[in-house]
Formats: sequence, C-alpha cells, structure tokens
Amino acid sequence: MRWTLKPSSDDNTTKDLARALAVEYPIAALLVQRGITTFEQAKTFFRPQLKDLHDPFLMKDMDKAVERIQNALVNNERILVYGDYDVDGTTSVALMATYLETKSTQISTYIPDRFEEGYGISYVGIDYAIDNNFDLIIALDCGVKAIDKVQYAKEKGLDFIICDHHLPGKNLPSAVAVLDPKRSDCCYPFKELCGCGVGFKLIQALGQNYGETTEDLISYLDLVATAIGADIVPIVGENRILAYHGIQRINSNPRPGFQALIQNIKKDTLTISDVVFVIAPRINAAGRMKHGNYAVALLKEHNIQQAEIVAKEIEDFNSTRRILDQEITKEALLQIEELEEVECSTTVVYHPTWNKGVIGIVASRLIETYYRPTLVFTKSGDFLAASARSVRGFDVYKVLQKCSQYIEQFGGHKYAAGLTLKEENYEAFKRAFEKEVSQTIPPHLTTPEILIDSKLNLSDITQKFYRILKQFAPFGPQNMSPVFMTSEVFDTGYGKCVGQDNKHLKVTLSQNNSSKINCIGFGLGDQLEIIKNKNPFKIVYSIDENEWNGHISLQLKLKDIKL
Repeated sequence: MRWTLKPSSDDNTTKDLARALAVEYPIAALLVQRGITTFEQAKTFFRPQLKDLHDPFLMKDMDKAVERIQNALVNNERILVYGDYDVDGTTSVALMATYLETKSTQISTYIPDRFEEGYGISYVGIDYAIDNNFDLIIALDCGVKAIDKVQYAKEKGLDFIICDHHLPGKNLPSAVAVLDPKRSDCCYPFKELCGCGVGFKLIQALGQNYGETTEDLISYLDLVATAIGADIVPIVGENRILAYHGIQRINSNPRPGFQALIQNIKKDTLTISDVVFVIAPRINAAGRMKHGNYAVALLKEHNIQQAEIVAKEIEDFNSTRRILDQEITKEALLQIEELEEVECSTTVVYHPTWNKGVIGIVASRLIETYYRPTLVFTKSGDFLAASARSVRGFDVYKVLQKCSQYIEQFGGHKYAAGLTLKEENYEAFKRAFEKEVSQTIPPHLTTPEILIDSKLNLSDITQKFYRILKQFAPFGPQNMSPVFMTSEVFDTGYGKCVGQDNKHLKVTLSQNNSSKINCIGFGLGDQLEIIKNKNPFKIVYSIDENEWNGHISLQLKLKDIKL
C-alpha cells in the first residue's frame, strides 16, 4: 500500500482562513486544500444553496427540448421516457416520468432489457415506440452516440430528445435536441452532471414556463442525489448542491420507494455513503438480475404498501446477486491461476455462462486481489460482452480506443466502461489490451494508493473537530472524506483480532499520553504483530462515530498501519 501525503496548504492562507472562520488550523487546512480560501467560499461550501444552481437554458439545445415537450403536452402526444437500466438511468426515468405525469396522462416509461437489448437505445425499443404510437422519446443517461438508431427513428416519424452526460463522438444524433454538457459546443458552466442531473435541469427549465421554482422541485432531488452517489461523479459545484439537498430530502421526507428500502436501516441520519452502499445496489439489482422496470416502478410508486411489496422483490434480487457475484469471482480467480496470468499487467477473464448483470461487480472485486485494469467477459447473444474497471490514475477508456479494431461497440468513462466484440476476436483483443496496458501504465499505479489529506495528532480529534468535519459532507470524488496520518502511536494493551477468521483488528491507541481512542481496522487482522510489540507505529485513518448500547463515541477507521 502506497501512502501519498497531499501537498500542504499555504500556511498564511490557512491561518487567515482559520481566523476568519474561528476554526482550528487543521480544519482550515482541509478547506484550503479544496480551493476554499475565503469566508464567502466557505459559507457556500458548508451551506449549499439551490439559488446557486445555473440557469438550465445555458445548456445547448435546452430551448429546443422545452419547446418540443411543451408542444407534445399541448397536443396530447404520447411521450416515452427511455433510460438505461442502472441507477442513473432508472432514477432519471422515474424523475422525468413522474414530473411529466403532473402535466399529462400520455406518459410511459421504457427500460431496455440488459440481456436482450444491451446498453442504451435499441432498435427493439424504437420499434416498441412506433408500434404503440408514441410521438416523442425522451432518452436519459444514454443516446449521445446512438446516431444510426436515432436516424432510424427519425425516418419512421419518431422524434428524440437526448439527455446524456457521456462524452459525445465526432457527430451528434439527429435528435430534436441533444442535452449534454460535455458537447464541445455547449457553454454550460458545469460539465460533471450525471444523467439524472441533466434530467433535472430539463424539468427545471420546463418548470419555469409553469411558474415553478427550483424549490418546487425539491421532491425530485432524492433521485438526483442517489444517481450522483451511484455514478461516482465529482461532488463539487452543482452536484454538491443537488446531493446536499437530495440527502436532506431522503432523511426528512423520502418517497415511498426509498422509504421501503431504508426502513430496516438502523440509523437516524443517512449519508451519501449509505445511499451508495445500501440504496444503489438494490436499485441496480433489479436491472442486473431481472429487469430495470422493477426499479422504476419502485421509484415512481406513491403507495407505501405497494412500494414495500416491490422493495421485497428487489431485496430478493439483491440477495441472489450477492451470491452470484461471489461465485463468479471465485471462478474468475481460479481461471487467472489456471491460465498462469497472475503476473500479467491486466486481468481479462471470460466464461460464456457468467451472468451479464454482475460482471461489473466481479471486475471490481478482482481488482481487490489483482490491482490492475480488469475486464470480465461473458456471452451475450452473438457477441461477447464485457465490463471494464480500472485502477486509480489509469484511463481504461483510452486503452479501449487504441484496441478498437477488435471491438464492435464500447462506451463509458475513465475508470468504468463496457464493450462488445466477436468471439473470434477475443484472444487478439486480450493480447492487444495486455500489450497496451503493459507499455503505458506507470509502475506506481499498480500498487493501491492511500491519499492522505494531512497529518494529525490524536489530541486534535475532539467532538467539535468531528462536528465540523461532518459538515464537509456529502463526500465523493473531488471531495472525499478526509484521511489523516498520525505517527508515534501506541497500543494500550487491548489490541485483538475480531470477526470471521479474525480478519479485522480492534485496538485502543494513545499518543504522547493523550486520551485513549478506539480504532477498528477492517481487513487488518494480519497487522496484529505490528502493534503488540509496544513499539510506536504510524496509522492512516478516517474519523467516524461508533454507537454501542445507546452510547456514541468517536472512533478511528484504520486504513493501514506501518512501523
């Protein structure tokens, strides 16, 4: 494990900010690291305001999209809200459909079948719209590269509006409007919206024509916050504002679907981490195991009793998913050993029977064992389909571009992508992918890295310090939960291994006769010997709260230990 200490903040700037905010130096240092150097910037950071959201009409084609939808509503046209089967897609569809349903009875939804249609806009979906006399498709979280399919729809007299956040190709589809802040000709000030975020900007723009304010649309922000967390977009700028208010909505007045999913969580206040690790996997499980329609039905449901029925089905899907991805991970690890590919620069594995819905999760799990760019393939119709995952700092999407001669179709981001190829091209692609990665990946990126915000003394960790630290939330890319390093700490004599197979480490630490503080290190059970010899050691950790028998106390969540 590599420990990388972030550059220290400017000392004078930090001192000035600490005085202006009346906070301790370490808090001010964390703010300066995040580019926050003035009182006003800090105020905006700690208290995100909906009024600071950008004008939606700054987005290219927004005026065209609003005009086309309004005409459809006035003329009672049939509108099909179309989205991907993952969390971003299903939340987007639920958001757009429930909003439009307040204006029209002619609204329906469509989620493509992961197994039969694959990602994004499909000819099957377009034919469904044509056969059922739809006039307009609003596509969310997909479509910006669906040039041939949108053209096909256009020739059939079917209009498209595309709301996407993926990087477009050289040409755009011939849709009525293409809303994508990543368009090269789009001047929208914030480029990192998720698909659901783009959808929210569209209903924000539509709402203006009905005299609705952004505050009138708060009920949709629980969906947006969930998509932001699940899609791992930067939680800065507009995303921070939307996530902040969305999490508040989840905690204060969640829609019945969320209420049904979280009713068994024994926490008074949910964080975006809870959204990512509890809500999102369950929403995803529908599309992975059965069909994304279940997720949309849950998120659109107004009746809590009916929501609980659907949530139970989704919970069952998630349980099955969990068993399946564990089994496939074991099979994939065995395959790596049998093919003698332990020492490779990449992981590329394939089995025709692996469930397409979980190969992305399996790819992430394999990286936990072999820290390197990873692809997991399975059979999908006439092709092989794969999910790609990468390691911090390495752009797997660029590698796929360089191997595109072997690929039928691909799309995604720097760290996560999907692709299809012909089975006869699998071995050639595998060799090309391995060669490209081995030649381009810097050696240091093949070792997991812990980014450390700053050094800290245990005496700095007080209830007040933690209270302010919590206000840095919601956490996510470009605003991660702070990680600290402390040296010269000692075990007070109570260190022990806990959990199944003694995998975890429980220890009470002290530094320079400071107050003792409890720590838990998940997966660090093998480090017990380091702490038992009474020698001082270094720790890297985040700060958390532990609740036991109604008593709440601060604890450190250890990430690594070194002598």
